[in-house]
Amino acid sequence: MKKLAEKLEYLLGKGGTKKDIILLIISGIALIASIFNLIPLPFNMAWIAIILCGIPIIIEAVIGLVTAFDIRADVLVSIALIASVCIGQDFAAGEVAFIMQFGALLEDLTVSRARAGIEKLVHLTPHTARVLVDGKEEIVPSEKVKINDIIRVFPGETIPVDGIILSGQTSINQAVMTGESLPVDKTVGDNVSSGTANQFGAFEMKAVKVGEDSSIQRMIRLVQFADAGKAKIVGIADRWATWIVVIALTAAGLTWFISGEIIRAVTILVVFCPCSLVLATPTAIMAAIGNVTKHGFLVREGDALERLASVSKIAFDKTGTLTYGTPQVLEIKSISSDISADELYLYAAAAESLSEHPLGKAVVSCYKKKFSDSVSTAEHFRMIPGRGVEASVNEKEILAGNVELMKESDVSIASSVIVQSEDFLKQGCTVIYIAVDKVLTGFLSLSDTIRMESSKMIDSLSALGVQPVLLTGDHENASNTIANQLHIEEVHANCLPEDKLNWISAYQKKKQEVCMIGDGINDAPALKMANVGIAMGGVGSDIAVDAADIALVDDEVKELPHLLALSKRMMFTIKCNLTFSMTLNFIAITLAITGILNPVVGALVHNAGSVFVIINSALLLKWKKKEQLLGL
Repeated sequence: MKKLAEKLEYLLGKGGTKKDIILLIISGIALIASIFNLIPLPFNMAWIAIILCGIPIIIEAVIGLVTAFDIRADVLVSIALIASVCIGQDFAAGEVAFIMQFGALLEDLTVSRARAGIEKLVHLTPHTARVLVDGKEEIVPSEKVKINDIIRVFPGETIPVDGIILSGQTSINQAVMTGESLPVDKTVGDNVSSGTANQFGAFEMKAVKVGEDSSIQRMIRLVQFADAGKAKIVGIADRWATWIVVIALTAAGLTWFISGEIIRAVTILVVFCPCSLVLATPTAIMAAIGNVTKHGFLVREGDALERLASVSKIAFDKTGTLTYGTPQVLEIKSISSDISADELYLYAAAAESLSEHPLGKAVVSCYKKKFSDSVSTAEHFRMIPGRGVEASVNEKEILAGNVELMKESDVSIASSVIVQSEDFLKQGCTVIYIAVDKVLTGFLSLSDTIRMESSKMIDSLSALGVQPVLLTGDHENASNTIANQLHIEEVHANCLPEDKLNWISAYQKKKQEVCMIGDGINDAPALKMANVGIAMGGVGSDIAVDAADIALVDDEVKELPHLLALSKRMMFTIKCNLTFSMTLNFIAITLAITGILNPVVGALVHNAGSVFVIINSALLLKWKKKEQLLGL
């Protein structure tokens, strides 16, 4: 029986939405022809709608009852269909079947789309590793790497397992784990994680965690765990189906027993069909999705807006979400009377002009934005992984890098300069020291910059009764600086993917519903775990987008308050739809019991509720929250 049910479900689902639309169009035409008797045929044209729309409903109801004793809305619809046909009310049966299938189609159009985020995460794991055996390099499958194996990693390669660097210096792009776009300098004794990218220097490492224990494999399990734990919202008609069926059958049975007129009983079953209840939610969701699409949102989960309306916290990743995700030069400090700040800036930009490091590129880019002059050509350029660069500019030897580079090059840094630079470091900035001919001449401070619209957006969300939270992989200084500027009181810094997941889980255990907004691969587990996940679609990772319920296609975060306000308005519309539908049904049932309505008229009156629901929901298409209330 179970196999038969599975085959029937497969056949019913085969063909998809396009087939359903075609069948609905044919059924609608048949019903119009039936009510106006347009085509003389030996049978009622409504039978076309009964067969195309009604038979699938009956089969689904039988499958649910037989396999799981699942009483859903389609059980009552099936009873009403069969009863209507038995007493010759073909149009009423066809009309009810058509409305129910139309509602089902709208629900199908709002369900989640197929996603491949976990598969993409799997592809981040390199398939091979360079293992050193007796000094010789062997290429082996990454899953066969053992603990304590010595592995060599070249620039541009992805690290296959977790380990510790034994020799060499490099810079590692850890965005997959921390979300921070700037690479982190690594040297002997530092830990490196699988899935992260080696950017500049070759190194040798000892494997510490391999196979299922590696960081990237833990990330995959986190995403799978979070996805499995997210509950889906059940349609209100199906939630109330058991009570609706019991009440409808009882009312119909008593009416038939007392009045002796079966037509009254069938009319009760027809008007009791939860057509408007089925339409109440999906029509509002479809209209709301149409609205937010015009504001740059791609809704990937049909019930995401329902869940969003009840969130009490919105957790933000920092880099690329509240900030632009690219460092900018904030300050140029010259400590030499012979070299001005602009000259120092020129030397730094020229020395970094051939660098592939994101910080170096940022210096050159910012210089070109400030000055229209082209950057001087650097000669004898050399990149020092984990330290900085050295080059000749206008016959002067330029060093640009961190404190370690200055120390290794015998360039002394005065205590007063250390104090000045520490002020910037406390604000979360990165400092690049500049030496000319082995003499320190100043430094540049760089930092990620806040999006122009972030501040008003955060204030608007707070005005809507939602508390913003910062969950970031960045260090505390940078995190607190950004949070203070944006009036975010709750901050959690140094978060790895599992840390973000744990924070969201902790909120949920306190019965607080959470929306997570992020852009990186490291945000994928949290996006999955959150009640609603919103990914930055423009700058974000495609894996983050795949993990999210909603994607912000153009990265205009200023539209987030509109999204949240619309979700609340949508739920108000749904409640209005439900209230009207239940009231109309109650009146229609009363008239059916007294014999005033027959099945056909009852179906038409009952259909008026469906029309109201559709029109009321359509008003959401152009709804917009008053700007003064959003603070925008």
